[in-house]
Amino acid sequence: MAERAEALGNPMNPVPVLPPRAMPPRPADLLPPRNGAPSTEAEPVDRARDASAGPRHLLVGRGVSMSGEITACAQLVIEGTVEANLHDCHDVEIAETGLFKGGASIESAEVRGRFEGDLIVRKRLLIRSTGQVSGKVTYAEIEIEGGGRLSGEISVHHGDELALDRARSRRAASAD
Repeated sequence: MAERAEALGNPMNPVPVLPPRAMPPRPADLLPPRNGAPSTEAEPVDRARDASAGPRHLLVGRGVSMSGEITACAQLVIEGTVEANLHDCHDVEIAETGLFKGGASIESAEVRGRFEGDLIVRKRLLIRSTGQVSGKVTYAEIEIEGGGRLSGEISVHHGDELALDRARSRRAASAD
């Protein structure tokens, strides 16, 4: 075919060979080494050292669905869908595209999307104009912007009462 194209007066240029593509790094390669050389043995987790390593942030991106149990989280940002029980988490932010279904015991929350389930907020619950919270809701302080919605079983508690509720819920959970 090349001879025929050249006979017609159209010289064919050979296609250049491209160099091989570099492989993207593995996530483990991006992490700093622990104590020098990598270890092949599983190391026991030192929870005290691990907890002081820094804040724990979790982002559930738009279009992502997640379900399960979430614990020891400093900040949770939900842009997708989460069906979970949330314990020992400080702050939760639900974006306009976010949906949380389940139970949560947290310090503070800002809701622009939807929350459905049992919610205990030990400090401040902020429901933005696009936010919808429904279910059994307990809070110490609340602010609802115009357009925001709150429905279900709603109660206000002070610090001591919340501590009693947490103790009761832990006892009930351990009885399962």
